[in-house]
Amino acid sequence: MKANHFKRFARRYIQLLAAVLYNCNFKGFATGNIWQGSTKGLCAPGLNCYSCPGAVAACPLGSLQTALLSSKYKFPYYVLGTLLLLGLLLGRLICGFLCPFGFLQELLHKIPTPKLQKSRVTRALSLLKYVILLVFVIAMPLIAPVPGFCEYICPAGTLEAGIPLTLLQERLRALTGVLFTWKVALLVLILVGCILCYRAFCRFLCPLGAIYSFFNPVSFFGIRVDRSKCIHCDACVRHCKMDVKKVCDRECIQCGECIASCPVDAIHYGVGRPARQPSAPTGREAFGKPAAKTVLRIVLVVLIIAFLALGLSSNGFQDVKNKAIRICLECMGIG
Repeated sequence: MKANHFKRFARRYIQLLAAVLYNCNFKGFATGNIWQGSTKGLCAPGLNCYSCPGAVAACPLGSLQTALLSSKYKFPYYVLGTLLLLGLLLGRLICGFLCPFGFLQELLHKIPTPKLQKSRVTRALSLLKYVILLVFVIAMPLIAPVPGFCEYICPAGTLEAGIPLTLLQERLRALTGVLFTWKVALLVLILVGCILCYRAFCRFLCPLGAIYSFFNPVSFFGIRVDRSKCIHCDACVRHCKMDVKKVCDRECIQCGECIASCPVDAIHYGVGRPARQPSAPTGREAFGKPAAKTVLRIVLVVLIIAFLALGLSSNGFQDVKNKAIRICLECMGIG
C-alpha cells in the first residue's frame, strides 16, 4: 500500500521538495531579508524569484535578463552555459518536476470549477510564450534596456517577492505605484486562469518553458517511447493535459502521466536515446535522427564546457550572485 502511494504521488513529493529546497532560507520569511550566501551565484532550474525572502539560488530568467543588460560590456557566457546544461540534461522535465510555480499551478487546477479543455485554440496560444521570450526576455534587455519579463509580467516575482517584502518592509510599501498594481492584477488573472485551465501560465506565457522546450528532443534524461511497441493509438496524447501532438514534443513537460495510459507499455523514463526498431537501418538511413541527435549533443556539450569555462573565468558566477543578493525592484513591480 505504501509503495503504491509513493509511486502515485512521487512527482508531487519531488515538486514539493524542489520548492522547499529553492526557498529554504526560512528565517527570511520572518525578517524580510533575502539570502546573501554564495549559493545565490547558482541558477535554480525552475522559475523561482531570487528576491523571495526564502530563495537560496538565482532565477535563470532574471539572471539571463541581467546578463543581457550588460552584454554590451560582457558576453553572458555563464548564464547561457547554465541554461544549456540544464536543458541538455533534463529539457522540460524541469517544468514537470522542478518548478515551484508549475507545482502551484497544478494545485490551483484541483479547485473544483468548470475547466477549459485543450483544443486547437490552446495549441495556438502555446506559441505566445515564444513571443514573450523573444520580446520581453531577449529584445527588451538588449534594446530598451529593461528586464522586460521581470518588470512587466513575471507572476513568480510578484507572488514570492513583491507581496511578501512589501508586507514585511514599510519602506518598500512607500515605493509601490501603478506598476506594482499592474503586477498584482496580472498575478490574480494568471492564478484564476490556472484554476480554469491546466498550467495556463506554463502553457501560454512562460519563457523559461519555451527555452527548455528546444531541448526536449535531445535531453539526456526524460520520457522515452519504444517505437517497436508503439501502436500509434494516441491514447497518450488524448490523456495528456498539455498541448502535445506526440510524447516529448515541445509542449511535453515529461510529467509521466501518459505512462499509465499506454495500452502496450511503450512509454517509460530513460537515459540516452529512445529505443530503436528491432531491425537496425543501413546505409543512408543509419545516419538519421539518432545520429543527428548524437552530433547535436556533442556540439552542445562542447558549447557548455566552453561557455561555463569562459563565464567562470570572467566572474560570471559572482555577477549573478551580486545581482541575486540585492532586492530586485523590477521583480517586485516597484519603481
